[in-house]
Amino acid sequence: MDGNGRWAKARGLPRTLGHRRGVEAVREAVRAAREFGVRYLTLFAFSSENWKRPVEEVGELLRLLKVFIRRDLADLHREGVRVRVIGERQSLPRDIRGLLEEAESLTVANDRNTLIIAFNYGARDEMARAMKRIGSKIQSGELSLDAISPTLVDEHLDTAGIPDPDLIIRTSGELRLSNFLLWQAAYSEFAFLPCLWPDFDRAAFRAALDDYTMRDRRFGGLSHEIAS
Repeated sequence: MDGNGRWAKARGLPRTLGHRRGVEAVREAVRAAREFGVRYLTLFAFSSENWKRPVEEVGELLRLLKVFIRRDLADLHREGVRVRVIGERQSLPRDIRGLLEEAESLTVANDRNTLIIAFNYGARDEMARAMKRIGSKIQSGELSLDAISPTLVDEHLDTAGIPDPDLIIRTSGELRLSNFLLWQAAYSEFAFLPCLWPDFDRAAFRAALDDYTMRDRRFGGLSHEIAS
C-alpha cells in the first residue's frame, strides 16, 4: 500500500493526512475483497524498515493502527472475518502487541475470509526467524537435517497455514517487492498500478482481479494450449 506521503505532498498536505486517507482506502479494500470473493487479503501495513521514518510519522502510523482495530474489529468479527498478523512482535510496544493479539484471539474461529495484517514485517527477517526455529529443533534433536524441505520451511514462516498469494498488487508505480513475502511470492502474479494508495478503490481492485483472471499460470509447466 504505497504512496500515502506522495498523495499528501501533491496536495500540499502533511504526510500524516495521507496516511489517514490511506486508512479509508484500507476499509474500502477490505469491503471489496469480501464482495469479490477474495478469501485471503494481506495488507502490508508497516514494514520492519518503517521505523527509520521520522518519529512523528511513526507515531501517527501506530495511532492509525490502534484506531483501525478499535473502530473496525467488531465489524470484521461480525462479518466472519478472521484476522491474522504476520511480522516480528516481541520488540513492539506492549499496547500495540496487545491490540494485535486481541484482534487474532477474538476472530480465531471465523472462516468467511481472512485478513492478514503485515505489521513490523520484513520477508528477510521472517525467513531468518524461521531458520532460527528450525535450527533450534535440529540442535535439540527434534528434527534431523534431512527433514528440511520447502514444506518444512513453510510451516515455520509467519504465514504457516495461509496459501501463497495468487496476486500481489502494488500501488504508486514502484516496480519492486520491497521485502514483502519473498518466499511466498515464488509463483505469484503481479500488478503494479500507477495510482497512489489513497486513490486505490473498488474499480482499481476489480480491474487488477480481472487482469489476473486472463493470465496463464503454468507454475513451471506448459500452458494448457501447448500441453493439449
